[in-house]
Amino acid sequence: MTGFSDLRDNTASDIVLPYSELGNIIDGVARFRADVFPHQQALYSRLAGDGQQPKALVISCSDSRVVPELITQCGPGELFVCRNAGNIVPPYTLTSGGVSAAIEYAVVALGVRDIVVCGHSKCGAMSGLLHPDHLTEMPNVASWLRHAEAARSIVCTAYPADITEAEAIRALALENVSCQLNNLRGHPSVAARLAAGRLTLHGWFFDIKSGTILALDGETGRFTDVENSELPIAHRPSRRLATSGLHAIAAE
Repeated sequence: MTGFSDLRDNTASDIVLPYSELGNIIDGVARFRADVFPHQQALYSRLAGDGQQPKALVISCSDSRVVPELITQCGPGELFVCRNAGNIVPPYTLTSGGVSAAIEYAVVALGVRDIVVCGHSKCGAMSGLLHPDHLTEMPNVASWLRHAEAARSIVCTAYPADITEAEAIRALALENVSCQLNNLRGHPSVAARLAAGRLTLHGWFFDIKSGTILALDGETGRFTDVENSELPIAHRPSRRLATSGLHAIAAE
């Protein structure tokens, strides 16, 4: 997300999208319809007829610089994407929520076998988490970011007190991915399929400047460059039950 300090300094007229930029967007729609769609018409026809069968659910930040389909070079129908400020996964409740609904639909209806939570560098949401006083005019953002409070607590307590602000924001973004994965594991549909060995969870961090993807290794708790090693996995599929004596219990 754009830095909150930058947003606060802008006037209302600065925030309005200039007509020239909107015109470019409209031109892009026209180019897609005239030049791109005809070459992919068979693909879209198949997707329209057969429905979607995405490879994975990606939960990423709404930041305009972070585009999961571009980063992964996936095409239409290959990813089910849920984007929000701070790539947050609220803890499961019975209260309806867009992120929870997207997770449930992807896992139950679409049967995805992989979920990626993807954070990124220079995240404005993490900046706001570090400086809650910047959010006085954005109460909904402040309320939303409470779901990332665990990451802030970790960085403030466990990290050196003399780290720079840039280091703190990066650390927050990384810790937040891990914390949101913990929230994700508490969703019933996810918990059930993890226990059945039918779901794998991934934690990624996208560095905007370098284009590098770091992935969370669940065994070490650290993020590793995916280009230099086999893709680390945050939570591997592992069939498990709390007991192996179900028949004995039933007989008692």
